Parts: sequence; structure tokens; C-alpha cells
Amino acid sequence: MPRGSTVTSATYSNLLKANLKPAIHQKRRGFLTTGVRILHDNAKPHTATATVSTIEELWFECIPHPPYSTNLAPSDFHAFSPLKDALSGIQFRDDDEVPSVVHEWLCTCPKEFFSRGIYALVKRWQRCIELEGDYVEQ
Repeated sequence: MPRGSTVTSATYSNLLKANLKPAIHQKRRGFLTTGVRILHDNAKPHTATATVSTIEELWFECIPHPPYSTNLAPSDFHAFSPLKDALSGIQFRDDDEVPSVVHEWLCTCPKEFFSRGIYALVKRWQRCIELEGDYVEQ
């Protein structure tokens, strides 16, 4: 999206249809028939009626955002610390250079790196369920 533009339900729905679904079809054959799960927070573009309809139309499953828990926050994604380390000390000429460098770094990470992080989140969710929402140790 162009810098300074706002994400609306319409733009987000279009992103799901025009970008996410084709990318899943191309890179993860079979996932569209076995089920795609999306973890959303409660941001308006994610909860708007049009977005919910698009998710249903695409046959995706929306995993509800958990009640606030620092140990379940999707923003605590395991890739952020290694990415921060990888970018440490790099001086960018302008903001437009950042996405390409981040993309390059992401492409160097093995699939197992991402799988470990996703499965760790699943385990933390399960632990939270077992504790009936109480604090979850990592």
C-alpha cells in the first residue's frame, strides 16, 4: 500500500482475495482445501462485516484474538528479536529500502524457523486454555 494510506475493510478484504489466497494456492498447495486459519486482533478492518463475509466466502477460519495476555500476544512473534538483531547497525538511505531488506532476511530463514514459532504459539494457547485464562509462563 502507498505510504500514508489507511487500511479499511475493503482494502483488507481485497488483500485477502487478491494476494493471500493466490499466495497460499501457489506456495502451499492443498492448504485451501484443508483449511486456512487467520489470527486476528480486534482492529476495525479485521472485525468489519465486509471482512467477516470475505473470510467466510474464502472458507478461511478466523481464530479469535485472545484476551490480553503478554504471553499470547501475536506481536510477540518469535521472528522479531532475530530480525532486530539482523538489522542492528544497518543504516538505511530511506524508508523505502527497509521492506526489501526485511524481505531478503525473511527469505534466508528456513521453513522450520517459522514452524517452530507457530507451534510455540499453539502450545501457549493450549496452556492458557488448560489454566482457564490465567497467566501463562513461556
